[in-house]
Amino acid sequence: MRLATIRTGAGQTRAVRLDGGSAVELGFDDVGAVLAAGVDAARLPAGAEHAVDDVDFAPLVLRPGKIVCLGLNYRAHILETGRDLPAYPTLFAKYADALVGACDDIELPPEVERPDWEVELAFVIGRTVRRARGDEAVDAIAGYTIRNDVSMRDWQYRTLQWLQGKTWERSTPLGPYLVSADEVDGARDLGLRCEVDGRVMQDARTSDLLFTPADIVEYLSTIVTLCPGDVVSTGTPGGIGDARDPKVSLRPGQVVRCTIEGLGEQLNRCVADP
Repeated sequence: MRLATIRTGAGQTRAVRLDGGSAVELGFDDVGAVLAAGVDAARLPAGAEHAVDDVDFAPLVLRPGKIVCLGLNYRAHILETGRDLPAYPTLFAKYADALVGACDDIELPPEVERPDWEVELAFVIGRTVRRARGDEAVDAIAGYTIRNDVSMRDWQYRTLQWLQGKTWERSTPLGPYLVSADEVDGARDLGLRCEVDGRVMQDARTSDLLFTPADIVEYLSTIVTLCPGDVVSTGTPGGIGDARDPKVSLRPGQVVRCTIEGLGEQLNRCVADP
């Protein structure tokens, strides 16, 4: 099953279920609200229909209670940074103000000199869990999506803590779809790619993840209760701009395309923060 959140005009959004070439409204404002209600989205009555090719995708979850992200989770990426494989997940957070839709502009702030791309597999929590283990951790995942963790490197590395480089407003595309695990074999071995102006910058597979989605749910739910609609991002593979010699950064006018096999694509233009 595939769900999405679309804009329907006049500042309104609606959660939709993808039925072939149609996006069918479900009576909730966003996918997060569907998950919080604990309903079976496949059985919800169909509302207004829209052609999928014509919809305007909003961020998949509009106001997640938590956005938790991993750094240093692809073996190839860890090696390109010159670090050892970590024993535990490297965690940081984002705020909901950072999120944009799968085809929205990415705003590049004037204060930042080194904005960077990071295609990532993300997932959304579908049920409340604390100290989940094994199958409970797997079952807590409602589905998978794409996130571009656009990072402001010069701000990120001002200190040992990364938050200040990770959560700039309107910088983080999320979506377009939430795809159930059965459609993508639990995201065990999906190809993911990032292109900038048609040039391939990242090309990897999720099988290179050090900590799997289930591992991450177990670890996070030990620390805090995970709730429906919480967004978790699993880290980026090798190929970031800041690891290149010389370093490469995003600039206004460039177009970033992020794809993950079975999960769709994001296509975002970089613009100067207005």
